[in-house]
Amino acid sequence: MPRRFLITALATLTFALPAHSGEVVVFAAASLKSALDAVAAGFEAETGNTVSISYGGTSQMAKQIMAGAPADIFIPASREWMDEVEAAGLVAAGTRRDLLGNGLVLVAHGAGAKPVAVGAGFDLAGLVGDGKLAMAMVDSVPAGQYGKQSLVALGVWGAVEGSVVQTENVRAALALVAAGEAAYGIVYTSDAVAEAGVSVVATFPADSHEPIVYPVALLTGATDEADREFLAALSTEAASGLFAAQGFAVLK
Repeated sequence: MPRRFLITALATLTFALPAHSGEVVVFAAASLKSALDAVAAGFEAETGNTVSISYGGTSQMAKQIMAGAPADIFIPASREWMDEVEAAGLVAAGTRRDLLGNGLVLVAHGAGAKPVAVGAGFDLAGLVGDGKLAMAMVDSVPAGQYGKQSLVALGVWGAVEGSVVQTENVRAALALVAAGEAAYGIVYTSDAVAEAGVSVVATFPADSHEPIVYPVALLTGATDEADREFLAALSTEAASGLFAAQGFAVLK
């Protein structure tokens, strides 16, 4: 079954939750957009609740939460940034769990790009040539941090560093490659699934970077029953199917 039809079919599955009118405010990593929008739409249709989602770089979202931005649920692309929010006393006790996993891929502009063999010392600089390599910010955004970790581990960061264009989040890096403004980019597996304008040419070894894990938690500012219902909905069969269809690994 084609992926777009699979996603549509999964979106019709019941979330098996009671209906209470309320608004849920979610701060989430930009890489979650396609799948999380679909999960939220199904939840809204069944419960009558409203889900408002702000997407951005994980570090940006976390800093906004710690600065007092009103949010009910946080889904970062990094355990470390959830640790920061939890250390600030903003995570509701007993609600944090690991929700999803992801992979890291090298994408090229357009369809049908030639596959690349990724290994220690591979010639990424030669591949990029006079073009650009798009990455999320390598010092603060998880996708960029994971990407740099992998390039350092493979021994090619120094050769390609000067060609890197850094963006505020991973979806912005993906957009540069899709538009042809960067020849290549390093993004999550799920990002490549969501964008028809790029080709996956290589997958980075899982042991070349830290595990990519998306934790989720209810924040202490959450007051509505709808907030807890949506937190629960993220782990239903319907949601798990939508996440998997978009390239995420569903963690149990």
